[in-house]
Amino acid sequence: MKKLRITVSGKVYDVTVEVLEEGSSSSALPGSPAKPGGALRTSTVEAPASASPQAASAAAAGDVVSPLAGKVVSIAAKVGDAVKEGDTLVVLEAMKMNTHVQANQSGKVTAIHVKPGDSVEEGQGLLSLG
Repeated sequence: MKKLRITVSGKVYDVTVEVLEEGSSSSALPGSPAKPGGALRTSTVEAPASASPQAASAAAAGDVVSPLAGKVVSIAAKVGDAVKEGDTLVVLEAMKMNTHVQANQSGKVTAIHVKPGDSVEEGQGLLSLG
């Protein structure tokens, strides 16, 4: 078994794949005719380098990150605001539920990386605290 990570339309999936030995009787795809002596041919399709601008922003030190994939409903802070640990900074919607993302430390908002309506992925930086 091999663990692989694939990206489809900007969404990341972790999958487990069973690698079959060449020449085994189960090397053909289900429903496809087996070819005597022929190996299963595969091709690789690469995802675009950046499926979306939000997905491209990797979290850095001091970033408040999204705990889940969802949509930004609102942002309760602006650049220059002083915040305390535990203050709600961003509200995300996922599966028709709102999640309040709180400051993980006290500091000053130095940058906001998303806007209301943006789709975000788990672990993506939402804003930066300095």
